[in-house]
Amino acid sequence: MTRPVLSVLAGALALLLAAGSLDAQARARAIGLAPGVFTPGRHNAITDVPGVRVGHATIAEGDSLRTGVTAIVPHGGDLFRDRVPAALHVGNGFGKLLGVTQLRELGEIETPIVLTCTLCIWQAGDALAQWMLARPENANVRSINPVVGETNDGGLNTTRARPGIAAAVARALAVADSGPVAEGSVGAGHGTIMFGWKGGMGTASRRLPASLGGHTIGVLVQGNYGGVLQMAGVPIGQLLGRYAFQRNVAPGAGGGRPPGDAGAERGDGSCMIVIATDAPLLARNLERLGARAIMGLARTGSSASNGSGDYVLAFSSSPRVRRNPDATVSTNDELGNEAMSALFQAVTEATEEALYNALLMATPVSTRATTVRPLPRDSVQVLLRARGVGR
Repeated sequence: MTRPVLSVLAGALALLLAAGSLDAQARARAIGLAPGVFTPGRHNAITDVPGVRVGHATIAEGDSLRTGVTAIVPHGGDLFRDRVPAALHVGNGFGKLLGVTQLRELGEIETPIVLTCTLCIWQAGDALAQWMLARPENANVRSINPVVGETNDGGLNTTRARPGIAAAVARALAVADSGPVAEGSVGAGHGTIMFGWKGGMGTASRRLPASLGGHTIGVLVQGNYGGVLQMAGVPIGQLLGRYAFQRNVAPGAGGGRPPGDAGAERGDGSCMIVIATDAPLLARNLERLGARAIMGLARTGSSASNGSGDYVLAFSSSPRVRRNPDATVSTNDELGNEAMSALFQAVTEATEEALYNALLMATPVSTRATTVRPLPRDSVQVLLRARGVGR
């Protein structure tokens, strides 16, 4: 970006800030951020994929507990005996992911997917296993592989305390629904931070035209990472004076962060991305799909720093490819490789938009020590409009 353009943008922003802020929650499309060429589904959410349900349970207690649980249920049937093909793609592996070895070995999952805080995954895994074992159809089951992902919300949450996680897992599963999905500072995103602003949960979807198969891709994200924020190519983080490595390249600027926040200064953090699709895919092509979600993450300004755990879980809910553990022969009607390109485009678009939604739908969260505020939406709109983007 040239210096004259930067000057125009900075001037427009200064006028806005002088006039005061009217920030409010808004999904990306409400301010004209609509990445890509494909159309969203009805809810523009992961729940646009038939059968997929999402539930949140938020933990906000006292002056320091700010965490939660989010559950993704792949379909409404017997998850243990009607397993969905699944795969994992790791962008950067600085994190914890429960159940990963069996997932990779068998290419399937047999439980809902749960997201929570870093030190909560073991309690969440036990609670998810107990939930599965308590179901009448699983009375004789002797092994469960719960899949639980995490990001570290320790900037806002007293993460070592870990209270109420088992109950939160049960609540999230109980309220899981197929309609619109709450976003922002809810569930597993209650205590998360993105680019120095409040982060959270976000979701988006894309539906391919009939000529490309008519399949739906849905993405859910738990955003808790850093870098140099950009939206539709506009360097929002730089223009708002908050971005990774700022103290190195602009030593006098300060970066808008408290002293000693070295992890944020390096762009550290994590992002969990869950992809659902009704396209009939097995593990190999689901892993390829997950790799493209990282491209959507990169479009927002992440470089997957050393201290970032960036994981993508992808599954197909299509009945055509489900697995019965007792079957001796598996016959599947899977899409061919040539059909994948449109799905790659769709998941890249949906991931980028889901991450924007996580930022734009977040609300302030306070603890005894600090308050983390969301990205100033009206300032972002001014900066986008100056580049001919948005409304």
